[in-house]
Amino acid sequence: MSDSAVLAGHLQELRRGTVVMAALATLHRPTYGYALLESLDAAGFHVDGNTLYPLLRRLERQGLLASEWNTEESRPRKFYSVSTDGEALLTDLLAEWESLHASIERLR
Repeated sequence: MSDSAVLAGHLQELRRGTVVMAALATLHRPTYGYALLESLDAAGFHVDGNTLYPLLRRLERQGLLASEWNTEESRPRKFYSVSTDGEALLTDLLAEWESLHASIERLR
């Protein structure tokens, strides 16, 4: 296995653990799934649709996202936005992320 393959695998694991934070951070305003994929990608955070859509449904079931269908356009779209509980979770996750980063920096 090449070094780049090893790195790619570890980067994938790292991103998988942060996709919840990225989604919650982005959904401060109502956004539909494909637009969320584009926003994340534009920010350098590539997420596959097969990963994102199940995640959005799970976060909604957990009460971390709210959703609303927009049927005013020719194509109905489900818009997601972060709930109050989702905002609180994001704050906690970001604090933990920063703490972990600081701990790793102390280890270097």
